[in-house]
Amino acid sequence: MKDHIVRVANEAEFILNRQRAEDVHKHAEFESQCAQYAADRREEEKMCDHLISAAKHRDHVTANQLKQKILNILTNKHGAWGAVSHSQLHDFWRLDYWEDDLRRRRRFVRNAFGSTHCDALLKAAVEYGTEEDVVKSKKTFRSQAVVNQNAETELMLEGDDDAVSLLQEKEIDNLAGPVVLSTPAQLIAPVVVAKGTLSITTTEIYFEVDEEEPAFKKIDPKVLAYTEGLHGKWMFSEIRAVFSRRYLLQNTALEVFMANRTSVMFNFPDQATVKKVVYSLPRVGVGTSYGLPQARRISLATPRQLYKSSNMTQRWQRREISNFEYLMFLNTIAGRTYNDLNQYPVFPWVLTNYESEELDLTLPGNFRDLSKPIGALNPKRAVFYAERYETWEDEQTPPYHYNTHYSTSTSTLSWLVRIEPFTTFFLNANDGKFDHPDRTFSSVARSWRNSQRDTSDVKELIPEFYYLPEMFVNSNGYNLGVREDEVVVNDVELPPWAKKPEDFVRINRMALESEFVSCQLHQWIDLIFGYKQRGPEAVRALNVFHYLTYEGSVNLDSITDPVLREIPEAYFIRDPHTFLLTEDFIKAMEAQIQNFGQTPSQLLIEPHPPRSSAMHLCFLPQSPLMFKDQMQQDVIMVLKFPSNSPVTHVAANTLPHLTIPAVVTVTCSRLFAVNRWHNTVGLRGAPGYSLDQAHHLPIEMDPLIANNSGVNKRQITDLVDQSIQINAHCFVVTADNRYILICGFWDKSFRVYSTETGKLTQIVFGHWDVVTCLARSESYIGGDCYIVSGSRDATLLLWYWSGRHHIIGDNPNSSDYPAPRAVLTGHDHEVVCVSVCAELGLVISGAKEGPCLVHTITGDLLRALEGTENCLYPRLISVSSEGHCIIYYERGRFSNFSINGKLLAQMEINDSTRAILLSSDGQNLVTGGDNGVVEVWQACDFKQLYIYPGCDAGIRAMDLSHDQRTLITGMASGSIVAFNIDFNRWHYEHQNRY
Repeated sequence: MKDHIVRVANEAEFILNRQRAEDVHKHAEFESQCAQYAADRREEEKMCDHLISAAKHRDHVTANQLKQKILNILTNKHGAWGAVSHSQLHDFWRLDYWEDDLRRRRRFVRNAFGSTHCDALLKAAVEYGTEEDVVKSKKTFRSQAVVNQNAETELMLEGDDDAVSLLQEKEIDNLAGPVVLSTPAQLIAPVVVAKGTLSITTTEIYFEVDEEEPAFKKIDPKVLAYTEGLHGKWMFSEIRAVFSRRYLLQNTALEVFMANRTSVMFNFPDQATVKKVVYSLPRVGVGTSYGLPQARRISLATPRQLYKSSNMTQRWQRREISNFEYLMFLNTIAGRTYNDLNQYPVFPWVLTNYESEELDLTLPGNFRDLSKPIGALNPKRAVFYAERYETWEDEQTPPYHYNTHYSTSTSTLSWLVRIEPFTTFFLNANDGKFDHPDRTFSSVARSWRNSQRDTSDVKELIPEFYYLPEMFVNSNGYNLGVREDEVVVNDVELPPWAKKPEDFVRINRMALESEFVSCQLHQWIDLIFGYKQRGPEAVRALNVFHYLTYEGSVNLDSITDPVLREIPEAYFIRDPHTFLLTEDFIKAMEAQIQNFGQTPSQLLIEPHPPRSSAMHLCFLPQSPLMFKDQMQQDVIMVLKFPSNSPVTHVAANTLPHLTIPAVVTVTCSRLFAVNRWHNTVGLRGAPGYSLDQAHHLPIEMDPLIANNSGVNKRQITDLVDQSIQINAHCFVVTADNRYILICGFWDKSFRVYSTETGKLTQIVFGHWDVVTCLARSESYIGGDCYIVSGSRDATLLLWYWSGRHHIIGDNPNSSDYPAPRAVLTGHDHEVVCVSVCAELGLVISGAKEGPCLVHTITGDLLRALEGTENCLYPRLISVSSEGHCIIYYERGRFSNFSINGKLLAQMEINDSTRAILLSSDGQNLVTGGDNGVVEVWQACDFKQLYIYPGCDAGIRAMDLSHDQRTLITGMASGSIVAFNIDFNRWHYEHQNRY
């Protein structure tokens, strides 16, 4: 009995102990869940606070921008509160972040922050270290060299492997709330790296900078003023491309390109985060320009994979794209970006003659040998570099030829020091001091000489040398240093053969596109982006730089010490366990990493293919360079319509992919014709070809007009205001030839008609008086474009044409009238002419009694284009995507302006001009008027290139076919005349060589 009682008691105690243990465990679990719940709630509250504060910051920034925009509009010289004297005191400018299709930044916008830098000092020579000091300090740095030499696999484009992995899908599906992904990130701007939080919802990206971070507090407010995106918000619908990028040699960054033609760059903690971010963004790939599918795997592809899969090399070989366009493509996919000055796009020096009064671009001696790097062009200096490499003694550092790089943040800032925001960036990087005069970019010839003689100067160029003349002019009133009370640097000293910066840029670009450069450019690509970039071939080519400039020279993933992982990779030596962490050492490292520069990602490991020769392409059918038959007749055909009403508008939308390639014509009586286009360029000049063969003629008359049947479908009978003079500005034809827009109606509207049925499809209201002129921008993919309407109410309205819905506006089901995208003000009189360029984001308009104003497509009034005292009444405007703006004034006067307002050339002719147009490259101007003569001019200086035989009636309208080979003119007699035109035969190179 006793044993039984003891056993039962023990069992009871055991059971009670277990129950007590379970109670303790449950209590602990409950406490843990409570703590976790409280932590989750705190995180949610923290996230909510973050989003609310971020929204407040963004609203504040947006409100300030809007306030500044309104002030600019009102206080501009042509604004309601403007006065000439007041405006001129505040005319400071900065380079806008807007990029055109070739990634050129050319627009100058008003600079609210001023640009004089009166407090800037001159840096003394004693503040510079010697080259030996720089080399000695660089030799103290080491790195874990873990370069991966394995060849990359080809990027497979078949099928759709764009799905997220199951794990990632599960992770994304389980995320609740408005935020899909939130991660620490760094905003990478030209001279600012700002830590913050990146948040992604289902429709937007948000970035909020950590303003309490000590490093952020140290940033100069003047620099922050030029830094966009610190409290950023970007809509998914605005994202056009997403590129993987490197930051400090690590593949942990992304660059996102937006529809407003700007870009933003972020760096993330690791590659896994980069992948999550890409899969949280729209599947836009790297855009539509490079022949690659719009898939997320494309955004995550390596530069080498993008190069192999793109069609751009083939297009360049076939000369479908220019040398400039191809180099910018290579820079873009190789990781070069405007957002990181250490990875700025790199372009070659191509000319060697900066001393002569005349420059002959047909002489090989005037061109650089592009098969050699800058450092190897001078034989004596090449020997110096070769000996440095061969006699290398430092066992811990791999040998190199050059201790400086061809592209660094310092060199980029020195090139661009004369324009904001780079002036501010330069001063910020140099303790508020301008460089010593001898080291300042003050002469193109001196910079070239230094790059051939100075053993510490192997700089290549930046793309601005080929498109931005403003970089050579000090227009903001500061002096870049004085010596003995003498200004030693103002404008850049240009070569004698360039009378002004525009000449230098134009001739430099001509040299870049010349046959000499085209035949050698693939060899320079091998040095910068290709198989001579590293390895034995780089040694043979004298093309080896410090090893810390190369991708793969370090690998943070192999570092396990969390303290060391917080330090940028350039700070590692080969044995991280013996690394001495001192603040001074890290600061020295930070200074040096900025000096090393970064070599672009290697795009190919075999020789780059050469470009096809121009002579070979000249004899291919329908080649853009073909001009072999110069004896062909000037006039291809004359087409007489039954109506004798003058043809006042011609629209040649002739691209072969259109459903109906056609030349649409409109007469004074508003009778329009859709004349079918036949591409006969390849047949002209062929054996047996005769102009009498009607089926070989390029234009076939609209059958409804020719047969006089169904003419009512082509007649616009709606009443127009009786005071309106019908001219070319009253009409716009959409890029697909399916709709025609007409203005001048008494009810202050403009209207949209179907060219197929002739029926009215839309009436658009918005002006307070009669609409007097219309213009259309170039079209985007899908047919979207901008429409601008000008009115007697002295305003212009910017509208968006939807190619998908074939209406003004985005919603075909809405009963409301569409709203304009922007209202453009500043004119005091009736608007009579207007031109809009979507690529430049500019609208240029002329009032009846002047002046001509330049607006952005967001409504900012930038400037007036002011000619001489005789140029008061503008009547015609033509703007090219290359930045030329030609204005025709009354009484035969012409002016050529840059888009930034500089008067480049002017002329006066004895003809009442009715129509002008620029060739697609902006280099040639075609005019026609009442005397019936078509004339071709060189746009830059109005040099006359060609005069066509006179017609028997005045010319009222003109347009060019898509291939720039046929000019169609509308005549006062009711005819259209098609001319053979070939701008290449007037090009200096072909004129001299062939």
